[in-house]
Amino acid sequence: MSLKPSNSSENLMLPVSDPPKSHDADDKLFKGSAMTKRGAFAAVSYMSCAVLLVMFNKAALSSYNFPSANVITLLQMVCSCCFLYLLRRWRMISFSTGESLHISDNSTKFVSLKTLKHTLPLSGAYLFYMLVTMESVRGVNVPMYTTLRRTTVVFTMLVEFVLVGQRYTPSVIFSVGLIVFGAFVAGARDLSFDAYGYAVVFMSNIATAIYLATIARIGKTSGLNSFGLMWCNGIICGPVLLIWTFVRGDLMTTINFPYLFSPGFIVILLFSCVLAFFLNYCIFLNTTLNSAVTQTICGNLKDLFTIGLGWIIFGGLPFDFWNIIGQFLGFAGSGLYAYYKLIGK
Repeated sequence: MSLKPSNSSENLMLPVSDPPKSHDADDKLFKGSAMTKRGAFAAVSYMSCAVLLVMFNKAALSSYNFPSANVITLLQMVCSCCFLYLLRRWRMISFSTGESLHISDNSTKFVSLKTLKHTLPLSGAYLFYMLVTMESVRGVNVPMYTTLRRTTVVFTMLVEFVLVGQRYTPSVIFSVGLIVFGAFVAGARDLSFDAYGYAVVFMSNIATAIYLATIARIGKTSGLNSFGLMWCNGIICGPVLLIWTFVRGDLMTTINFPYLFSPGFIVILLFSCVLAFFLNYCIFLNTTLNSAVTQTICGNLKDLFTIGLGWIIFGGLPFDFWNIIGQFLGFAGSGLYAYYKLIGK
């Protein structure tokens, strides 16, 4: 990134997803690697934030029985926009590639209207992804939901091929096939067919694939870095989500929630919002630095770590031999993909 302030503020810069430069070869993890150190950092950071966010969201929705997941999503989006505004106002971050941190900030207009319009497909894809994903958990049991969601990687590969003509090596295709096979092995005992449930989950997979591929595409053509993409996504989707929660009555339900001002609940919401900000940042960073497929593979790895922590912390999951075998195959496939990515195959 070509931001070189002459004072100490350079140390405050957070990593962003600017286009690669000619010296990026020196930043590879090792010779022949297809992933840079920044790319590996983005992938590991995403998985860490995602696992922690699941734990805090579970605490809010299960331990406190908070009834409105949409309101949590809205609060996370509002907090994200506030964080971005303050960081940009304090000149700790920029929104555009090559943008100087020392430009005049007399105006609150950080992104041009033309650029904002360019990111409309990303915001539309995000809203479609969010609404369909919320609906996809209905009508399908948890093991089968996890099984079907793991096939997202196949949809992501197909969407990337259609949108940008991305092709994959036999090694990558094999590792992805192993992930999908492991997912169906893990859920084999719970294959109870429900046409509507299956249709919605597969629609959720398509929405996820379109969303990630749109991030990858617009991230390379809009002139925005990760923070700029998050800013545009927030200020477009925020009002839409606010109207949605108002129409559904979620805002009134939240006002009447008995633990709304409980210190413990407020702390959990605060951590949830902060983690959601970093999670969205890592999703944009990982998808633009690496690829949409890498982001999906990281999601699979994240699910495995989440399942492991769930067994340890929350318990309540019965032991099943084929489920364990399926999870192991999925982990092995994700590990193979990471290995092939690192060695450049």
